[in-house]
Amino acid sequence: MQKKDSKNSMFEMCPVRNVIARFGNKWGFLVLLDINERGTIRFNELHRIIPDISTRVLSSTLRTLEADDLIVRKVYPEIPPRVEYSLTPMGKELVPIVQELTAWASKNLPTIMKHRQQFDV
Repeated sequence: MQKKDSKNSMFEMCPVRNVIARFGNKWGFLVLLDINERGTIRFNELHRIIPDISTRVLSSTLRTLEADDLIVRKVYPEIPPRVEYSLTPMGKELVPIVQELTAWASKNLPTIMKHRQQFDV
């Protein structure tokens, strides 16, 4: 039986879909913006700022952002271990784009919500 790879191949070939799918989820934008606002932040502080994210999802989001070189994780050799997160140069380059998208969403949310009601979405 032959495996269907065309769907994955198309996804991997499209830079927009490939990259945005990694950070453009429910939490990625928020984590990026919060790290940007504070410069450097520890895990527990970030979790306090975003209380409705589970620790598992926050850890996963941070790992994804780190794997894509948008944030850097610095571990200090202390007991207990201290870990801090900050933006990389590429992450800092992305922030104005995310902020612009956030501003657009805030500005247009009332209109979008009104139209959604017409479609029961």
